[in-house]
Amino acid sequence: MVKVIVSVLLLALLTCGIGYQQLQTTLHNKLAVPEETFFKVTKGTGFNQLCQQWQAKKWLDNCWRYQILAKLDPTLTDLKTGLYQLNNVSVIDNIRRINQGKQVSFSFTIIEGQSLREVLAAIMKADYLNQDLHLAKLAMQVTGGTKNNLEGWLFPDTYHYHSDDTASSVLKRAYQKMQRELDIAWQQRAENIYLNSAYEALILASIIEKETGVASERPLISSVFSNRLKSNMRLQTDPTVIYGIGADFDGDIKRKDLTTYTPYNTYRIKGLPPTPIAMPSQAALLAAVNPPPSDYVYFVAKGDGSHQFSKTLSEHNAAVRRYQLNKSN
Repeated sequence: MVKVIVSVLLLALLTCGIGYQQLQTTLHNKLAVPEETFFKVTKGTGFNQLCQQWQAKKWLDNCWRYQILAKLDPTLTDLKTGLYQLNNVSVIDNIRRINQGKQVSFSFTIIEGQSLREVLAAIMKADYLNQDLHLAKLAMQVTGGTKNNLEGWLFPDTYHYHSDDTASSVLKRAYQKMQRELDIAWQQRAENIYLNSAYEALILASIIEKETGVASERPLISSVFSNRLKSNMRLQTDPTVIYGIGADFDGDIKRKDLTTYTPYNTYRIKGLPPTPIAMPSQAALLAAVNPPPSDYVYFVAKGDGSHQFSKTLSEHNAAVRRYQLNKSN
């Protein structure tokens, strides 16, 4: 009788030992995938189906051991849909990543000074993004019908998204962020500012953004435009002319471009153009609503990204000769 009991105990211990060994093997078996392999878990995919898909790809040798483990730990069967990056770590670690919904994250960046046309061209090439944009209804899609034109309304930043997120949802987040940033800037506006609305501030900020080559010059550029608006002078800024030309602009602004009327040609119109011309940064928004006091009404590019600021036309003409025509005074 004692021998029988001992034999049973030994068998039990052996079975436990083998079971423990199998458990450890199951827990530490690596998924045989190349590094950074993408795998999509579709809606309705079950645990057994997932294992079979991986086995068919020869990423694991069999499913039964993982099916047994899932019986012991039912949380393993909670698979969240999405696109996942699988690595050559344990099968269980990869399954846990799916349990926790740690999908691959992609990003789309709106750059300061980009026009709406440039933003749309870029987002239509974004990887793993559902291209749901209907250009005829674009503003309504993104703003819920509150805007007719998205120009200037998308805040420059990097926006993260997951596979199958929509392009319109990314742009909607950019729009909502610009709304918040513009509201904050407008609340901080100077008392004597020569702007009638937050939208005018957005328009001016977009022009400042396009004129800025050196970030520290944004306030002075804003000051020049503010002084011109107060003095009823035309803004006479090339970026608005270029925007008015649109896709036909060949990279070289000509004299006839400055004299041809468009609603954006600030050599021909007084005041601000009808809409923004680009996506302004937070710094440009703040510069637009807080121009520092100055007597500057002119500036000219030096050729290195910076500008020479002038108070009188004679000073400006001398700066043009020096920096644009390469002539001395």
